[in-house]
Amino acid sequence: MAEQGGGKGEGDRAREEFLSEAQELVDGLGRDVLALDELSKAGRSDPELINDVFRAVHTLKGLSGLFGASMMSGLSHELEEVLDDLRLGRIELSQRVLDVVFRAVELYGLLLTVERGSGTDPSVDVEALLVALGDVSHRGRTGGASPVAQYELDPGLLGVLTEYEEHRLRTNIQNGMSLYKLRVQFPLATIDSALDELKAKARPFGEIITYLPTGGGSDADAIELEILIASKEDVERLRQGLGHAQLTIDEVPRRPMQARTSIPALAPSQRPSVPAFSPEPRTQALGELPRLAQSIAPPADRELSLRSVSQTVRVDIRKLDHLMNVVGELAIVRTELMAVADRLRGRAEMRPLMQELLRLHRSFERHLSQMQGGILEVRMVPLGQAFEKLARVVRQLSREHDKQVNLVITGAETELDKLIVEELSDPLMHMIRNALDHGIESQPDRIRAGKPPIGTIALNAFQKGNQVLLEVEDDGRGMDPKELAQVALRSGVLTADEARDISPRDALMLIFRPGFTTRTEATDLSGRGVGMDVVKTNIGKLGGVVEVSSEIGIGTKVTITLPITLAIISVLFVEVAGRTYAVPLSSVEEAIVYDARLTRAFEGREVMTVRGVTLPLCNLARLFGHTTSSPPPHRFVVVTSVGNRRVGFVVDGLIGQQDIVIKALGKTLRTTKGFAGATELGDQRVALVLDVGALVDEAFAAHDKAAELGRLPA
Repeated sequence: MAEQGGGKGEGDRAREEFLSEAQELVDGLGRDVLALDELSKAGRSDPELINDVFRAVHTLKGLSGLFGASMMSGLSHELEEVLDDLRLGRIELSQRVLDVVFRAVELYGLLLTVERGSGTDPSVDVEALLVALGDVSHRGRTGGASPVAQYELDPGLLGVLTEYEEHRLRTNIQNGMSLYKLRVQFPLATIDSALDELKAKARPFGEIITYLPTGGGSDADAIELEILIASKEDVERLRQGLGHAQLTIDEVPRRPMQARTSIPALAPSQRPSVPAFSPEPRTQALGELPRLAQSIAPPADRELSLRSVSQTVRVDIRKLDHLMNVVGELAIVRTELMAVADRLRGRAEMRPLMQELLRLHRSFERHLSQMQGGILEVRMVPLGQAFEKLARVVRQLSREHDKQVNLVITGAETELDKLIVEELSDPLMHMIRNALDHGIESQPDRIRAGKPPIGTIALNAFQKGNQVLLEVEDDGRGMDPKELAQVALRSGVLTADEARDISPRDALMLIFRPGFTTRTEATDLSGRGVGMDVVKTNIGKLGGVVEVSSEIGIGTKVTITLPITLAIISVLFVEVAGRTYAVPLSSVEEAIVYDARLTRAFEGREVMTVRGVTLPLCNLARLFGHTTSSPPPHRFVVVTSVGNRRVGFVVDGLIGQQDIVIKALGKTLRTTKGFAGATELGDQRVALVLDVGALVDEAFAAHDKAAELGRLPA
């Protein structure tokens, strides 16, 4: 059966697989380069990490070449040369090298966008980076005599060392490490996992340089390896740390001083004719072992398994959307089943049938709930995916604008719907740019203010009920509400009366107005009046709200409140002037009876006192322009909260709660404010889902306008 929206050919599916795998590699590459940058700042390095970066680029080169992504393949080839120089010690791990590698990671993202059929051609940027890579790869090359001759190493072992292994051997000797030869026997069936376990145990004590089969061993189902390891520990400490039953350790002795200079280095043509093994990856090297010694081949009666060790599959989010829509249809069926059972409830002769129907309904509801939860779980991804990209942005911008900034991230493991995380990337980047440009002061200004010379931008995420809160906080200069009001007055955003009467909170929210900026001149970071208004708009499309708080001289915090998912949500169905609307339960605190005697006008708004607290009210029928011949005798107030704001929506009736799947509105209604989408009801009707955040803004604006016109009831 063809997929929804038409099937894909094998070529299209293969290309999707390429793009997905390439994106995973680029994301992992970005994480590793960030880790290298942190180590570099601390004056340290990690050869394994550099090797991981090299392997990722090498894999990207092969993948992109296979699928005809020539620009990505060419960039990968040149970057691979630089990383090879780096891992072999020909160049040092400097900020200059890291800068070009970071730039390459960014360009990989642009190239993948182009490969997907969107984005602008980055060929000019790629060519500029290729020049920079060529320059870096020929800087700071090092040489010198090899210190390997200090040790009595078997020439056969030296003959099979790769160039990288020779480099690591020299580096460890220069760092004062001792050399040890390990002999260890592994079962053939578990050699990969056993070797990985041994490597993990060895890492705290030293570095494994190379390993080779000895051809010995008494068991036909096992293989004996000789491992060369460099360590600062003694033999006994190393033996205790590795803790393997089939392990012997011998220290490699040093040569007498007079003999060290008499042993010439072996030229490649003079090395013994022994098969060489590539260390990337080692599993390939182990795959060559049966050709060295037939005695270690598995018996003829043992079947080789071709199963993949991976237990994961990539799933297109659109397929999950389709499944979610199917679940939504099943939810409608569930509601209709319950309605049928209710109709049978009053008929005595149908009681056995009704009980059987209720039993089936409970079972159906339980399995449907499990299905909903399973699909939602698959859609959830950690926010760290977006945060890692922001860390690269902060590093780049802070270096370009000579502002030292630390990005502190907490809650990266907090999970959100995949689609929400993707849509968050641009708003978060705008906020980070704004904090870096407007918030964080220059170093001299910070020192004069008694602050640390290095600024801090904190990115925090945490779950609160059915919502996730994101905070972008800086320790910069802060914002003055009075100054913002004056800027808005000069730019025509506010009138003189509005600027005089505006509250501090509303003044801070001016930064989200289109065209508003405090910059007199535009920079490459900000000053054009775009950015923060886009943030508010995009967050609103996700069903979220944005709030800002600031203290002069202390800093600014922008808080985003988001639903965990937009796929399936719990709603409260309400009736307004004979029409049915859905209010997301994530924003609902409670529902109470409306009592006109408890309402009054306060600061231009209709309010109601609820348990001693003043609650602003919004009559949905009035807001939507609905007219009724006679209002119902009993109405209700649905108390909603969005961030720190609470509003009570006056409705005619409460229908009940239900889990729904939101359907997007059509093109003609997509720009209509106040509605997040629509959902189908069990009786073939459609109900609009309210965008509570947008309605709160609209309600406050409507009340203010009504107060100005003198139409607000007392």
